[in-house]
Amino acid sequence: MARISRGIWAVIPGVLALLASSPHPAQAQATSRICAGQAGERPGSACLVAHQDLGALPQGPIYWKIYTFADARAAERAKSLRGTVVQAFGRVWLFEIGERGGGLEEGRHLADVGPLPIETRLGDFSAEYLKSTFPPGATAPVHVHSGPEAFYAISGASCLETPDGVQIARGPGHSLIVRRGPPMLLMAIGQETRQGFALILHSGGSPPTTLTSDWTPEGRCPTL
Repeated sequence: MARISRGIWAVIPGVLALLASSPHPAQAQATSRICAGQAGERPGSACLVAHQDLGALPQGPIYWKIYTFADARAAERAKSLRGTVVQAFGRVWLFEIGERGGGLEEGRHLADVGPLPIETRLGDFSAEYLKSTFPPGATAPVHVHSGPEAFYAISGASCLETPDGVQIARGPGHSLIVRRGPPMLLMAIGQETRQGFALILHSGGSPPTTLTSDWTPEGRCPTL
């Protein structure tokens, strides 16, 4: 199984206090919350479910490939060196990073999210995987990433607002992608609870996620 690491944002008590007390409140290191048991399956903030060091990425378009398996042993047998097995939302998942996916023995191929907007192939990369359960209207705090982020939802609808505009996607299996750099706000919209995963693909040297108050969303996300 992939190891867990710190450095991911979460909406937990103390985040606002951290920002207020920081000598540089406009850009404070994000608070981390590691998934524990079923806590990440209840409505609330995102939590870190896995971290994987990927090494150098291959040339060509890079995708986040998503599979499900009947059990963890089958998923572990099928995964590659850039694969991560996760158990969440009552299912076993295999996440792979690389070229477009195909069939895997004993697995079901659900999606290829991408191509991911990678600006450079220099250096080694890491993948941070999060899961979240957002009731309608819930948001993540405004933050930035040091690499591209991709979202894959298994229920509900999503609105992603950045200074570049708004992305909206609905229904099981929808996905969104945002490039490295711009501040962002993710909101669950519609009338159904949004459950899903996020991938942050980043290279070393900078934290994957940083809270920021340098930008204020304009409220472009619809409520329905």
